[in-house]
Amino acid sequence: MNVKCKDFNLLFKHRFTISKGSKTHQPTLIIELDYFGVKGYGEAPAISYYNIPIEKMKEDLEQKKVFLEKFAFSDPERYWHYLHHLFPNNSFLVCALDMAGWDLHGKIKRKQLHELWKLDTGKTPVTDFTIGIDTIENMVAKMNERPWPIYKIKVGVEGDMEMVAALRKHTDAIFRVDANAGWTLEEALQKIPKLKELGVELVEQPLAKDNWEGMKTLFQQSVLPLMADESCVAESDVEKCHQHFHGINIKLTKCSGITPARRMIAKARQLDMKIMVGCMNESSVGTAAIAQLAPMVDFIDMDGPLLLSEDTASGVGFDFGKIIYTHGPGLGITINPF
Repeated sequence: MNVKCKDFNLLFKHRFTISKGSKTHQPTLIIELDYFGVKGYGEAPAISYYNIPIEKMKEDLEQKKVFLEKFAFSDPERYWHYLHHLFPNNSFLVCALDMAGWDLHGKIKRKQLHELWKLDTGKTPVTDFTIGIDTIENMVAKMNERPWPIYKIKVGVEGDMEMVAALRKHTDAIFRVDANAGWTLEEALQKIPKLKELGVELVEQPLAKDNWEGMKTLFQQSVLPLMADESCVAESDVEKCHQHFHGINIKLTKCSGITPARRMIAKARQLDMKIMVGCMNESSVGTAAIAQLAPMVDFIDMDGPLLLSEDTASGVGFDFGKIIYTHGPGLGITINPF
């Protein structure tokens, strides 16, 4: 096994702003595994508030590269367990390597992952498109620029109700709102009934990630489904979110890859919770991995390539929210010159 990586700083089409901050570029790391000439690819974007920058991923990779290249690759789940112990404090890097392992596995088997798992892509939900926080005029312009059946609207700042109400005047599309932990319990209790009146389908991460008491109260009183994001990072968090949220948003980068994500989906189903798989502004490499899981879940948020003006690969496509799958094996992508 030969292991390579390349980092990118991908430009957003518009400045991307949420309640936690704002940025014009998305740093991301692409991993290449070369196994006897068969190449698999994975991705992990760097997110500032999780404190795992690109430099840390590259440093950890370089320090233990020899162990990766000596590993006898046979199946991706066994590979993930090896990676999990090799990099116990770097779930982002584990995700990129795990993703590349699955891409490699699919290419060896000559099937796309959803085909290997015998999933029906006809049951795949439509992906939403994110409208980041901006002036109301600019948010309306972004929405008009991309007519879409479902919009995820970033909230969690002063005046957010006015933003949602203004956007509603311009479309009949389904709205989802994501507060990114930006509300207090009192704000959430006040705002959620009004959001329902505005045609909002669900609310993502209304309160601080560790406000479990507040979430228990909100869960009992909310007139809209509540989805955990920052409160649901790893597998162990699924059980914690039960009876505090109606569902979970799984991010591959945070949970450390496709392998644990599949287990989280199974656990959430056992607990009768709704499931979303979401993105962290990945390019088409990470987005194609999300697409493989899409037939297993209730909601999809995989609009990364649509928000970026640059990409690292091609393959996954969209038709008014519908996911378009290619016929290639593995993740079904064609990587740009590496």
